[in-house]
This record gives sequence, C-alpha cells and structure tokens, in this order.
Amino acid sequence: MDILYIIMPAYNESKNIRKVIKEWYPIVEKNNGDGRSRLVVIDDGSKDDTCRIVQEEAKKRPLLRLLVKENGGHGDTVLYGYQYAVSAGADYIFQTDSDGQTCPGEFAAFWERRREYDAIIGYRNHREDGYLRIFVTKVLRLVVRLYLGERVTDANTPFRLMERESLIRYLALIPEHFNLPNVVLSAAYVRFDKEHVKFIPITFRKRQGGVNSINLKKIAKIGKQATVDFRKIRREMDAFTHRER
Repeated sequence: MDILYIIMPAYNESKNIRKVIKEWYPIVEKNNGDGRSRLVVIDDGSKDDTCRIVQEEAKKRPLLRLLVKENGGHGDTVLYGYQYAVSAGADYIFQTDSDGQTCPGEFAAFWERRREYDAIIGYRNHREDGYLRIFVTKVLRLVVRLYLGERVTDANTPFRLMERESLIRYLALIPEHFNLPNVVLSAAYVRFDKEHVKFIPITFRKRQGGVNSINLKKIAKIGKQATVDFRKIRREMDAFTHRER
C-alpha cells in the first residue's frame, strides 16, 4: 500500500482550518497506506486559535498530525513539510493550502495516475481568487521563463502530487527557507523530467474565510528576492544537468 502524506501549511487560519480538515481527512482515510498515511497540518507560528483547533481535531482523527514551527512564511513552511514527509517515509507527497481554495474532490484524478508520472501538478484553470492573484501568476510565469529558462503554465499551484525519490532529488536545488519552493520544483520537473510530469486543470475557489496574509508589499519583497535567488538556482540547475549526463 502506498503511503500518502498531505502537507498543509497554516497561518492564522482559525476561520477555515476545521472545515478544511473535515474536507481533506477522508482522503488519507481512504488511501491510508496500512494506517501510515497522514494529513499533516504545519502551524507557522499562528497568532490565533489555529493550533488549538488542529489539536482538538487530532484527538478524534488518528491520521492527522500537527507540526508547530516558528513563523517563516508559506514557502519555508512548505519546505519544512516536504522534509518531514520524506523523513517519515512517505511514498507520495501531496501539497495543498489550508484556506479552502482547493477542492478535495479533484484529488482522485491525481492519485489514480500516480504511477504514470513522477509529479502531477494542477494549474488553476477556473479561478475565483481575484485579478491581483491572477496577475501575479502571469508575472511569475514570465520570471520563471527569464530566470529559470522554463515555460511553466502555473508554477506555484498549491495542488501537487509528487513521488518520493524525484522530490528528494529536486529538493536539493532549493535553498534553506526559500520563499518559492514550489516554483523551483515545477521548473525542475519540467526541465529534467518532462516526460514524467503531468499538468492537470483544477478549480481554485475564493478564500473560504479569514484574511489573506499576502499583500502587494509582501509580493514585491518576495519577488525582488526571488530574482536574486533564481539566478543562483539557475546555476545549480545547469550544474545538475551536467551531473545527470
């Protein structure tokens, strides 16, 4: 039985997290890997009741795990979750967010094809999250093309299923505490594993409650730093290409 870990970062999601857990927990119950699969919620130093709510839910859900870390941002928390899943022995790692914007009903199409690909990545085809976020995605697509040299439709989608060994291989390209790990992973899969990565359209709903912690100021700061980091990562990717030959 394949062991599935669903990685879900959370920051100040007290208005969403209980409902999101109820939506996603049946996925790990159904694909329980002989009881070893997990839904892992990582509290990124929340200042609200997120941690307490997850603790309450975990008491009645044996496959739910709560990890708590100091605040480091979404990307840092995603990386933390990936490293935890790999070290815990997950065969497949799926990442989504805790704001209720993704649809658990669309997971089955990914899981059914897991043996065909090293990674199956969603791209946000039906979006309800506003023009600003769509604009950011378009800008990011251009940045990935310019700095990482790859065409990726939607590089930062929080809806992706990755096979263990390929994820370990590409995590080595990502700096510690990096803000946009999913972007680098998407570009790496396209560059080094193109025949074994599949992009599937997904629905992306409006945030189900609470306030998005990302604003224009944070986006600009992350983007500025990313252009510097992407140059270094591009050199690492080029070196990786030579090592693989």
